[in-house]
Amino acid sequence: MGKVVHFEVPADDEGRARDFYSGVFGWDFQVLPPEMEYSLAMTTPMNEQGVPLEPGSINGGIFRRGDALKAPVLTIDVEDIDAALEQIGRLGGETVRGRMEVPGSGWNASFRDTEGNVMGLWQNANTSAAT
Repeated sequence: MGKVVHFEVPADDEGRARDFYSGVFGWDFQVLPPEMEYSLAMTTPMNEQGVPLEPGSINGGIFRRGDALKAPVLTIDVEDIDAALEQIGRLGGETVRGRMEVPGSGWNASFRDTEGNVMGLWQNANTSAAT
């Protein structure tokens, strides 16, 4: 727990951003339905469970820049999102978006730290705290 497991990059023009990252770094993208305004960024090969094959590497996404999210977001693995959000609040942070299910995978949420940075949380579906 506590490892950075995902990143997200905001974009005004998602196609332009995909072309840039693909051209510079060779990333592949899975474009999700248009209403989601999101593309999965494949920076490294994964196994059947979606875990990167290279230790220390992560995949991410590109999302449509909005009012709340204007800068890159790092996502941190936790055992229990609800408990993490409570602890974040006790230590001076705040919840930006509460627990949201990613069907078949787990849950995510986002928070603002004490310095104003928005970060993400991830809880795998197979953790004991999954409810």
